[in-house]
Amino acid sequence: MKVAVYLGGLLGVALLIGIAVHADFTAMAHALELGGLSLLWVLPYRALFFLLYAIGWLALLRPDEAARRAGLGYFFWATAVRDAVDRLLPVASVGGSLVGVRILRWRGIAGAAAAASVIIEIVLTLIVIYLFTAIGLMLLAEYGTRSHEFHRVLSVFLLSLPVPVVVLMLLRNGAVLERLKAFIHSIAGESAASKGAASLDHEIRASLRRPRGLLIAGSLQLVALLSGSLEIWFALRLFEHPIGIDAALVLESMTQAVRHIAFIVPAGLGVQEAGLIIFGHVVGISSEMALAVAMIKRMREVIWGVPFLLSWQWLEGKRLHRA
Repeated sequence: MKVAVYLGGLLGVALLIGIAVHADFTAMAHALELGGLSLLWVLPYRALFFLLYAIGWLALLRPDEAARRAGLGYFFWATAVRDAVDRLLPVASVGGSLVGVRILRWRGIAGAAAAASVIIEIVLTLIVIYLFTAIGLMLLAEYGTRSHEFHRVLSVFLLSLPVPVVVLMLLRNGAVLERLKAFIHSIAGESAASKGAASLDHEIRASLRRPRGLLIAGSLQLVALLSGSLEIWFALRLFEHPIGIDAALVLESMTQAVRHIAFIVPAGLGVQEAGLIIFGHVVGISSEMALAVAMIKRMREVIWGVPFLLSWQWLEGKRLHRA
């Protein structure tokens, strides 16, 4: 995994360098100058994204008494920390989930229940991303189905469509972790690891039997992704290059799709920028405008992420000191 992350990082840096070589920084700076301080409104607006995800995450753990005691504020913080880890650290978009389980356990939530909620949330995110991409593809088709970009995304979408369905079926009916327990037991005998696998499998299947929580979490995730389109719409209006909500949704959905396909690239470095440029051309946006939007997104990731990463490390330090 480390090798893959390093290779992904090198690929992202190379892609970013290639974009920078061909970029017109004067035009990009002019667009940012037009936006001015009004661009800072994207910062408080991002809180909506975290809030929706936090409510959905809490809904998956609703029967857990410890989760209710932790409260929505703690889940908001945990959601922001997870996002910051995935977006700012070289963890191939999986480290945030592990950190999320750890910080839920700080509030007395059982490890199996915490891990199950994160696993279910990841599967829901995968399904919602596919749905979001499908919406984007339908809108993208209106701009012309002859474009190479449309056919490439459509091909990847159709070829990988069975993935979330198969994963969900395995988790629901396949008793994947029960089989893992049996495998571990056959090699090393009964152990805490195999018992933990059985507990985790039980918690996952129990979560999947609560459709209300799944529906709430999935719906809120979709709304959160849709809300990202308004960032693009707002920024381009400030850049005096207004576009419709449908075009903004195409850009956001396709960029999210590309980032998830290239999940091994840390923080989507270069991938996000390339996605905005490629699909920006389809909807009539210049490379410089697309890069200016990408810079706003990166700025928002850093300004939101760094304080939450520092707060997490501060709490880790306090726990180590007490230990």
